[in-house]
Amino acid sequence: MLYVAIGVIVLLLSGVLAMAGLGAAFLFVPLFYWLGIPLQVAASTALLLNAVSLTFASITYWRARLVNFRVGIPITVAAVITAPIGARVAPHVDKTVLLWLFSGFLVFAGAMMLFYRRPATTRPVGRRTEITTGSAVGGLAGFLGGLLGVGGGNVILPALNGFGLDAKKAAGTTGLAVVFSSLTGFLGRISLGHFDLRLMVVSVVAAAGGSLVGSRIMTTRVSNTQLKRLIAVVLWAVAAKMMWDLVAG
Repeated sequence: MLYVAIGVIVLLLSGVLAMAGLGAAFLFVPLFYWLGIPLQVAASTALLLNAVSLTFASITYWRARLVNFRVGIPITVAAVITAPIGARVAPHVDKTVLLWLFSGFLVFAGAMMLFYRRPATTRPVGRRTEITTGSAVGGLAGFLGGLLGVGGGNVILPALNGFGLDAKKAAGTTGLAVVFSSLTGFLGRISLGHFDLRLMVVSVVAAAGGSLVGSRIMTTRVSNTQLKRLIAVVLWAVAAKMMWDLVAG
């Protein structure tokens, strides 16, 4: 019954977040943990689900010419290098510290959803800036992604908006980078034995199904702004529950 419940949760969340062009690792980690899955296993599974769900989204973005490879490649390369490092550091960090760090990440992600606004105008970016700044952003996002079991998209996306990319291209380029950073972070974690094969199979099937359905739904009842507000509230609620458990415990 546990795996059935997890499959339903992953299906629903993957579908809803696919509509917003997001991976759901930042929600899967605490949810899996509360359901009794060990923290390191929850993080590795969440990274795999991020890679699976955003692969479908990235294919759609690529076909629509919404991926900026000039910016995306430096970010992706740096993230691919640092994500396994974060994954290998994670087991050596106290679980309580990791949970506090993850709670802080959820608060930050919720604030980005609720308050961040992309620049009203775009501006050209030099190749040197694309490489140096992109590599720095990708390195930080990859390390945090591997450490906490998230994709790092909430770090990459505002940086790309700051570069001057419009919202759609920023989302498409972020999705591509997060696919690879999530995948390498996942490989780093399973190399340490942090995986549950049955959990991964059930979750991957559910995530793929949810993403396929969610990416094809053109909703008329919920606007993109309303969806972002809903996700922000969920993120803050999860963070508040984690912080309460840490303080009460």
